[in-house]
Amino acid sequence: MKLRDAPSACPSLWRWLPCPPAELRLDLVLSSGQSFRWWESSPGAWTGVLGGRVWTLRQDGDRLWYTVYGEEEEHREERDECPAKAAKLSAAETDGILRDYFQLDVGLSPLYHAWGAADPLFRKVANDFPGVRVLRQDPVECLFSFICTSNNHISRITAMIERLCQAFGRCLCCLDSRPFHAFPSLSALTGPPPPRSAPVIVPWPRLHPLSASAVPLPGADAEARLRALGFGYRAKFVSGSARAIAEGLGSEGLCQLRTVPYAEARRVLCALPGVGAKVADCVCLLSLDKAEAVPVDTHVWHIARQRYGVALGGKSLTPRAYQEIGDFFRGLWGPRAGWAQAVLFCADLRKGQKPASSQHQA
Repeated sequence: MKLRDAPSACPSLWRWLPCPPAELRLDLVLSSGQSFRWWESSPGAWTGVLGGRVWTLRQDGDRLWYTVYGEEEEHREERDECPAKAAKLSAAETDGILRDYFQLDVGLSPLYHAWGAADPLFRKVANDFPGVRVLRQDPVECLFSFICTSNNHISRITAMIERLCQAFGRCLCCLDSRPFHAFPSLSALTGPPPPRSAPVIVPWPRLHPLSASAVPLPGADAEARLRALGFGYRAKFVSGSARAIAEGLGSEGLCQLRTVPYAEARRVLCALPGVGAKVADCVCLLSLDKAEAVPVDTHVWHIARQRYGVALGGKSLTPRAYQEIGDFFRGLWGPRAGWAQAVLFCADLRKGQKPASSQHQA
C-alpha cells in the first residue's frame, strides 16, 4: 500500500473536518513531545498510529484533512502480508476519533486570550505559536511512553517507542513496504512472548537502525526483551508497571482514573514502578482529562524562578518546590494551566532556548 500524503493523490479516500490554524497547528502539536507516534511523512503531512489504525493528517486553510489506511476493500490483497483487522469506519466515527484526540470541542482562542490577559509573558510568546493544544491519548499508551522519557530526548524516545511497538504490538498494515504496529496491550507486556519468530525491526524514518544483536529473543521475558531493545533501566519499570496494572486496576481501571479527582489519579500513578510526580502529571494531563496538571522538570523550575520570580528555597527541585510551582501556575493560568504550559514549552522548544530533552528530564 502506498502513502497518500495529499488529498489530490486520491481524493475519494480523504475526508476533512473544519479546523482553523488558530485552533490546531499539527506541526507544533505533533512534534512537541506529547506523543511519539507521528512523523512528517512528507512536507505538511503527518503519518502515525491512533486508535489501532494508521492515519495521515494534513492541514489546508481551515480544513483538517485525513485518510485512514487498511480499510479499503481494493487493498485487501496487499494487506495479506501485514493484515489490518480493523473494520471500516464511517465518516462520523473517524471525525469523532480526531475530535476526541485533539479535544477540538475545547475552544482554544478564548483560552489564549484569558491566559494572555493574566500573564504578559504568555501574551508575548503566544502570538507566534497559535494552535497548540493538549492531546487526549489512550492512558495505557501514554503511561508507558512517558515511563520511557526520564533522562531522555524526543528523537531517542520516539525510536524506543517504535521498537517497543514492533516487538510487542500487532501489525496493522504496510505502507511502502513498511509495517506499522499498534501500541502493545498489557497482556503483550506481561504475558509470554508471542509464538512467532523474532520481529524484523524496521528503523523509524531519520532514526538509527537497530543492530542485529538488539533484536529481542523470542523466548525471553518482557524485561529481558526490553533490555535487548535498548531500554536500559527503564525495562524493569515498563515490565513492572505492566504487571502492577494487570494485577490491579487493569486497563479499564486506568481509564476510569479520568473520573476521579486529580490528586487521587496522581497518587495512584505514583505508586507504579518508575512513575514519579512529573511522569504522573504528564499522564494526568495528556490522557486522564486533568487539565490542571502541570508537569514540572528542571527547565520549568528555572522558568518559574527566573522569568516569573517565584521564590523557592533550595538548590534542587524538591517535592515541596514541585508542588509550589504547580500551584503557582494553576493560580496564574486557571483550571487549564497544563494547556498553557504546553504552549510555553512548545515555544521554548522551537526557539531553541533549551534542548528538546529538557521536557523529559527529572
